[in-house]
Amino acid sequence: MGVTIKQIAEEAGVSRGTVDRALNQRGRINPEVAERILRIAESHGYVPKHHTITPPATIKIGVITFLSKRVFADVINSGIEMAKEELAQWGIEILIRKLDRVSDIDEIHAIDDLLAQNIAGLALMPVDSSLVRDRLNRISEEQDIPIITFNTDIVGTHRLCFMGMDNAKGGQVAAGLMGMLTHGTGNVLIVTGSFANYAYSCRVDNFVEELKNKYPDVQVVGVQCSFDDSTELENILVNALTMNPNISGVLITSAGQDGLEAAFKRLNLPQRPYVIFYDKTPCTENALRNDLGDFIIEQDNFSQGYQAAYALANLLVKKQQPSDEYMFTKINIQTKYNL
Repeated sequence: MGVTIKQIAEEAGVSRGTVDRALNQRGRINPEVAERILRIAESHGYVPKHHTITPPATIKIGVITFLSKRVFADVINSGIEMAKEELAQWGIEILIRKLDRVSDIDEIHAIDDLLAQNIAGLALMPVDSSLVRDRLNRISEEQDIPIITFNTDIVGTHRLCFMGMDNAKGGQVAAGLMGMLTHGTGNVLIVTGSFANYAYSCRVDNFVEELKNKYPDVQVVGVQCSFDDSTELENILVNALTMNPNISGVLITSAGQDGLEAAFKRLNLPQRPYVIFYDKTPCTENALRNDLGDFIIEQDNFSQGYQAAYALANLLVKKQQPSDEYMFTKINIQTKYNL
């Protein structure tokens, strides 16, 4: 006699509803809890209903990420790799292309490479450029290939849905935190990673707008681009804080955050500015633990790639459309006390 959902729930220490969501990819669930449930189910030989689907032939799904050498991308890619392993049981092959930089030319080459492999669906972190936008629209219109974006979005395309943080709210959250830290007054520097990354731009725009509306005495003294490079971020901070020692807050939307510690060592400031990061990584965690930063705005990167792959699989195999155009992941605020 096979194991039941109730028995799996008891062994995992969760409810039957949580087990059902983990086994059938319904609703949101902590990735670590889902992985534990799946391991227990597999050890007992339990096969979820959706795993019994056998497509008539292998279906190929293309997935593209960028900044693959940055730590934050490791979490995204781990979600994609788990989906790849699980969806193989559906007869689905996930073809992954990891780009080192945010480049529209590189992304176009990756898209063309995947199209040559006869993919039936595409999930990607899109570079925000007219070149990529036009190519995606041609793919969806002329080849009828469904497209899902994750982590960052691109406007003006026929993509089915976006999976990731509500980056507008993410910018507002950062503004609220900065306003409280600075007591509603002072100068703030913004360091972004790339102006071709829609997520970065959306966070910055809404951060600035929310400060104007709620904290008008907080002045943004500059928005500088680090190209997601730690050395560039270090130099930006050293130059900005040397020229303007009255900067009381820094918002870093980019990768390469380890440049912060090097900058503070070079500056040897009597009092550092308040610092807010995005994405929970070993670097940002260490910054908080060592009192080099104050808040991390975390967006559940694991679920973004994982759920994007499953959304395409559900569409291609079950003909199940995404439930919403925007599938937002939860925004978590972390300090050194709750890492």
